[in-house]
Amino acid sequence: MKPFHEIHSNDLNSGQLQRELDSRGYVLIRKLLPAEDVETLLREIVQNLSANDWFLPNHSPMERVADPNAACGEPDPLFKLIYEQIFNLEALHRFAHHPRLREVMHSIVGSQLLVHPKPIARLIFPNWDRFVVHAHQDHLAIGGDPECFTAWIPLHDCPAELGPLQILDGSHRFGLQEADPSTGEISKDTARGGDWVGGQINAGDVLIFHGLTVHSASPNTSEQLRVSVDCRFQDYTRTFNPANAVFPGSNGKSWETTYANWRSEELKYFWRQIPLTFKPSREELVELIETDDSQRMRTRYARVLSQI
Repeated sequence: MKPFHEIHSNDLNSGQLQRELDSRGYVLIRKLLPAEDVETLLREIVQNLSANDWFLPNHSPMERVADPNAACGEPDPLFKLIYEQIFNLEALHRFAHHPRLREVMHSIVGSQLLVHPKPIARLIFPNWDRFVVHAHQDHLAIGGDPECFTAWIPLHDCPAELGPLQILDGSHRFGLQEADPSTGEISKDTARGGDWVGGQINAGDVLIFHGLTVHSASPNTSEQLRVSVDCRFQDYTRTFNPANAVFPGSNGKSWETTYANWRSEELKYFWRQIPLTFKPSREELVELIETDDSQRMRTRYARVLSQI
């Protein structure tokens, strides 16, 4: 596998960022975020996971030495319960609005920047094959406009054995690629693009890639939990899937429960102040509620409509 092409944060300019994304479908920026800001979020997440007995005793929680007996992941009910506690952290949501991250994303998408409201914390136990994220394109799950960008940010140094992301160089130029309809996974044997690239990504580094870029995680073969964050961004004049701002599942989660223990009002419902163009629109959601072949999807559309 070839190494990532990388840019140091001291050498950034908007033209270079755009050229890298246009040609490669990704850009790896070294030392973009201050190490202390990354560690602050990691410490808060780790404290929560330690309280839920995810780590072996006799180790500092910040070492993240995972207890194999606690191993879980999506869609395990216990994982969902603990993940909700992490998702509710004000620090996680504030991290997606970090000034250095916003500055770079403004350079990429322009002045009308939308930070997607639901950042994702990735909590990956070691040596569990069923938790490995296989090759896919984010646009298939995100919907809306394909000109959307993901920033993948490890909250600690992430050498190869911890399972950093890998990118199929240039794969964004081929549109939506053939994928398993039930999982969204793309076979690496048939994926279209150039070379697979990868390598160590450290705390403070940010890997940004296009919504159509094929990417995957490598296996976590260490003894440690891998902790990273996905933040997504786009131009808010482009279409936006409203499901990315609400909770269409059946678990009763809401923004009210998310915000219950927040200290600041600043970021609550921030996207409601932005003139978004929904796709599907409210009118299309009404039609889908009546006409979709799947009862599960009709229910999902109804939940989305009730929350926008």
